[in-house]
Amino acid sequence: RTGQNLLNITSIEQKSCSSCAEPNELKSMPRFHFSMVTQLYQHILSLVFTIKEINENPQILPNLTLGSHIYNSNFIASWTYHASMEVFSTQGKLIPNYKCEAENNLVSVIGGPNSEVCIHMAAILSIYKIPQVRLSSHYVHRQYKGILQLLLHFQWTWIGVLYDNDNNGERFVQDALPAFSERGICFDYIERFPVITSVTDIDKMVTEGLHLYEVITESITNVSIIYGEIETMIFVRMCSTLSKYEAISIMAKGRVYIMTAQMEFTSFPFQKKEGIDLLHGALSLAVHSKEVLRFTDFLQLINAGSEVEDGFIQGFWEEAFGCFFPESTIDRQERVPCTGKEKLENLPASIFEMSMTSHSYSIYNAVYAMAYALHNMLSFQLKKTESVSEPIHSLLAQHLWQESINWPKWFNQTKPLSVCNDNCHPGYRKAKKEGKPFCCYDCLPCPGGKISNQKDMDNCFQCPLDHYPNEKQNICLPKYVTFLSYEEMLGNIFTSFILTFSILTILMLWLFIKNNDTPIVKANNETLTYILLISLLLSFLCAFLFIGQPRQWTCFLRQATFGIIFSVAVSSILAKTIIVILAFMATKPGSRIRKWMGKRLGLSIVLSCSFIQTIISTVWLSISPPFLDVDVYSLPKEIVLICNEGSTVMFYFVLGFMGLLAIISFIVAFLVRKLPDTFNEAKFITFSMLVFCSVWLSFVPTYLSTKGKYMVAVEIFSILCSSGGLLSFIFFPKCYIILMRPDLNNKEQLKRGK
Repeated sequence: RTGQNLLNITSIEQKSCSSCAEPNELKSMPRFHFSMVTQLYQHILSLVFTIKEINENPQILPNLTLGSHIYNSNFIASWTYHASMEVFSTQGKLIPNYKCEAENNLVSVIGGPNSEVCIHMAAILSIYKIPQVRLSSHYVHRQYKGILQLLLHFQWTWIGVLYDNDNNGERFVQDALPAFSERGICFDYIERFPVITSVTDIDKMVTEGLHLYEVITESITNVSIIYGEIETMIFVRMCSTLSKYEAISIMAKGRVYIMTAQMEFTSFPFQKKEGIDLLHGALSLAVHSKEVLRFTDFLQLINAGSEVEDGFIQGFWEEAFGCFFPESTIDRQERVPCTGKEKLENLPASIFEMSMTSHSYSIYNAVYAMAYALHNMLSFQLKKTESVSEPIHSLLAQHLWQESINWPKWFNQTKPLSVCNDNCHPGYRKAKKEGKPFCCYDCLPCPGGKISNQKDMDNCFQCPLDHYPNEKQNICLPKYVTFLSYEEMLGNIFTSFILTFSILTILMLWLFIKNNDTPIVKANNETLTYILLISLLLSFLCAFLFIGQPRQWTCFLRQATFGIIFSVAVSSILAKTIIVILAFMATKPGSRIRKWMGKRLGLSIVLSCSFIQTIISTVWLSISPPFLDVDVYSLPKEIVLICNEGSTVMFYFVLGFMGLLAIISFIVAFLVRKLPDTFNEAKFITFSMLVFCSVWLSFVPTYLSTKGKYMVAVEIFSILCSSGGLLSFIFFPKCYIILMRPDLNNKEQLKRGK
């Protein structure tokens, strides 16, 4: 717009060129040969396109024209400082603070995508309070969490890290990596890229990269983070070149690379023929951007013949299309003449992209943001009006995206794994390897009784009390309730023996009652005989209280009932033994013991002993009675329904008193076993008491060492054995005489015996 003021928007970027003497304006830069990073040319075109679009829009800055100056830092900090001072000098004369161009007013400065550029130029611009936009600022500080979430989502815990040798790279290592470690991420290697200064230092970069080569090729990790700047891709692409001279590519196949948002696909011209297979499947964080359709139309109109004022275009054209212009001094070997009609859309995307990249989009937004800010300032608006803020929101609109990934072909489209070792499967726990990071561990089976139900658990844990581990120790199964039931084989066997012994006892009782007037029945006090047989019958039947599902009432009754009944039986045997002694002593001349003889003595002994046992049982049932309980500890897979004895002390008091009576009976019977009496029972009582005491003495340790329902089985077995022993040794001989030898069952035989 002729006659209008020209406002400057200066852009300082890193552009690599071999013969740049000084930074220059876009419109006045002489044509010389560039060895340039071809993709960065789109950033320049984005700046030009945006300024052109704003100048053609009368609603933004109607009386002003925006212009631009582009400066090259050439990867060198001193160039950045030089360019920063030049913007405050008259064009072409580096005299700081001397600027006499009235129409060339500096509005703001846009720092290139490299963060180092923004840091260096800020040292100068901040003195003059010049607005500065840093394209890379939002890239650096908001990615740590995103990278971490990505690693955790795919469970990549064993990774490598490559970072740029600059402040941002160091900050990433110091700030982000400790946070990664806190979330369970380990690092196989953490290495810096070589310092990139200019194209002439490629040999140096390759030399410094040999160390990286050794580290990365020896690594077993499948995932690596590349934290770099826009030029880092140049070095990454050099890895393909190295692979021609080495057996394995430095960027080994079968690896996923996670790249940061400030990286962009850039390359030197000589790299354009190199393959990019190593980047297949790489994941890159990206700045939210929006497709600018007008920009594609703008690019389609560009050709070397029409854009004569573009000082960058011929250098780019020769490098991108592999051609030469007549006035160029470039080496023409293997090149063809440039027609100027070549089309950018015919270039591969690795050389030049027709759609606006995220970095170019950031430049587009930055220029618009400053234009609207200038518009507001010049309009004296303290608030952004709807007409101003709405376009900004439109420009900065963020689009929802979806996590659609094509994994590297080496993984056959399955999610890659990147762990130091295989996961510990359920049923195992992690055990630290000495001298290794915490991500490296051994897997040990869970100890008995414990499980782990997830991968990589640090510790196994106990199942709930009503569950037990399965064989693989990875799930808890519910325990099944068990007790000594009638349906199982052991219950059937005990039931059979109980009924058999009970029937035999009833038959013997009937036999003795039928022959109650015979000498063999009368000889040893038939009343005690009946009491003993009845108590033995009840002792057999009381075993039924121990079989079947325990109930509260059976638990309450069974031990006390068993103790009292057995006390009656043993006290009856004791009374019989005492009567034998008294009977022998009464036959001596002048003995006064005869008056003690009779039924009263036997009944008194039975009643007194039974009364003592009844008192003990009553006290037991009063202070701490047995109760229904469950045992979840004794057996690993079973919940056993049991009768808790309540007071264990009282339980052993009952057994102790019964044992005392048995021992006394055994001793007395042993002493009188040879007394001359045809129907002397002492010999048989001695054998029966020996069996009885042996059974119950072995009962105690066996009972204490048995678990679950087999404790009940041990007690039933002891009851049947001891009762059966008494029945057999005391009554079978008498039954034999009554049934088989009735000739011995008479008074004459009794007198001969005496």
